[in-house]
Amino acid sequence: MPNDQELRVALKEGPFHVALRAAVEARGMPLSGLRRHLVERGLRVGMTSLSYWQQGLRRPERPESLRAVRALEEILVLPPRSLMALLGPPRPRGRDAGKLPVGALSYSAIMESSRTLSAMIHDLDGVADDRRLHIAGMYETLWIGADRSIVRRETLQVVRAQEEADRYIMVYRGDLGCDVERVRVRALEDCRVGRVRRDGPSALVVAELLFDQVLRTGETQVIRYELADPSGVETVEYERGFRYPAGHYVLRVGFARQALPVRVRRFARHGAGAVERDLGELSLNAHNAVHLVAGSLEPGLLGIRWDWS
Repeated sequence: MPNDQELRVALKEGPFHVALRAAVEARGMPLSGLRRHLVERGLRVGMTSLSYWQQGLRRPERPESLRAVRALEEILVLPPRSLMALLGPPRPRGRDAGKLPVGALSYSAIMESSRTLSAMIHDLDGVADDRRLHIAGMYETLWIGADRSIVRRETLQVVRAQEEADRYIMVYRGDLGCDVERVRVRALEDCRVGRVRRDGPSALVVAELLFDQVLRTGETQVIRYELADPSGVETVEYERGFRYPAGHYVLRVGFARQALPVRVRRFARHGAGAVERDLGELSLNAHNAVHLVAGSLEPGLLGIRWDWS
């Protein structure tokens, strides 16, 4: 029988069926008892469905099933939305499931290791070509340390819901040699970190940033979060990929006084294999920093590159 610590870990890291099973076992309640409590609340869920849910053979998606999950959180004395948060957005259905809007880019168009990334997002019960949130505005600051590595990144982001959404999926790809186990994601404002997935060979880290409410279509959410990578891998560039049209973007890169670049340029390209466009040179200011500003962005990649010698 799981102890309280194991249950807390299962509720934080998921997946849903593991957390549900851990909660049921921790409370010592048989499925028949769960079903009886649900019926008392006017919710009719079959024993087979409950069994499938905790085995991972099926997941609750219909409105009545989701109401049952919320009720299970109360019956099993769990924190509000602890099970709901692990479900993620509903899977797309119908003829248009998996199709991208005209002009949008797939992950494979803007980065390598897209198949690995898709699998990592799928492991979070997400959808690799999720279109629920678009970026209305983003301000990013990078700090380059004396060892010439990106030691910290802070992001302030405004997202707008195209469909109902209750989380943002953050993707980080470190430089070659990055130790993904040491990468840490920290929520700073208006969100909290959910499950995190890491893949060493591709240097990918994927994390859920959970909201405390479900955004309806057209609503916005401001989130601020930080990513720290103490791997100490020397880097010469940073680029941000946009799969959908985006609003305002500001990228600021600050350098330690002990490691100043000799040349800095900004660049853009439509996709991972596309011809790069040189957007001009940037000069360090009195605070040893450079920045770029862009608005009304089309899907593609935008970034800053520097030379150390």
